[in-house]
Amino acid sequence: MKPNENHNIQPLQSNEEGDMPISGHLQEFRKRLIICLAVVAVASIAAYQFVEEIIAVISVPAGKLYFFSPTEVFFSYLEIAVCTGVLVTLPVLCYEIWQFVRPALAPTERYAVLWLVPLAVILFYAGLAFSFFLVLPAAVQFFMGFSTDTLQPMFSLSSYLSFFIAFMLPFGIVFELPFIIFFLGKLGIVSSDFLKHKRRILIVLAFVFAGVISPTTDIFTQVMIAVPMIVLYEVSIFLVQYILRK
Repeated sequence: MKPNENHNIQPLQSNEEGDMPISGHLQEFRKRLIICLAVVAVASIAAYQFVEEIIAVISVPAGKLYFFSPTEVFFSYLEIAVCTGVLVTLPVLCYEIWQFVRPALAPTERYAVLWLVPLAVILFYAGLAFSFFLVLPAAVQFFMGFSTDTLQPMFSLSSYLSFFIAFMLPFGIVFELPFIIFFLGKLGIVSSDFLKHKRRILIVLAFVFAGVISPTTDIFTQVMIAVPMIVLYEVSIFLVQYILRK
C-alpha cells in the first residue's frame, strides 16, 4: 500500500458538526441522563428536609390540610420533594439537554437556542408564579364557596397536592407559547404574516380558554388569564419576524 493511499481512512470520532457514531450518541445520552438523575436526586433529598415548610407555603390558599391514611403523608412528602427537586434543578436539566443537542445545531441555531432556553425556563417559572399568586387563591375560594352549614371543606394532603400540581402545570406550559411558536417558525410551519393574520382568532380563543378554566365567573379573573396569553402571542410574533425574519 502506498503511503498516501490511506489518506481517505478517517478515525471514527465526533466533531463540532455533530458527526458521531450511534454508540457515541448513546454514551453521551447516558452521561447526560446520569447527571440529570443525580442532580434531581440530590435536590430532592435536600428538599425533603424542608418539606413541612414547603407544605406550609403551598397550602396557604386552602388553610389546614388533613391526612386519612398512614401512608398518605409519607408518599405526599416524597412527591413534594421530587417535584421541588425538579423545579429547582430545571436550569441544570435544560443545560444538559442543550449540551446534548448542541453539536447537531448550526452556529446560528446555537446562538438562538443559547438565549431562548433560559427564556423558556424563566417563562415556565413565571407561569407557575402567575398561577400561584393570582389564579390559585381565587380558584380555591371559589370551590370553598360551595360549603354550607352541613357541608364543610376538609382538604386531604394528597388530594390538595394533586389539585395543586394539576392547576399550576398548565400555566407553566401556556407561558411557553413564545418558545413553541418560535420553533414552529424555525421549522417553517408558521410565519409572522400568518400569526398576524390569526391575531383576532387568538384573542377570541384566549378569552374562551380563560372562561373555561377560570375558577370564577367575574371578568377580572378571566382577563388575568387571557391578557398574558395575548401578550405572549405578540412576543411570539416579534421573535418570528425579527429573529427568524419570516
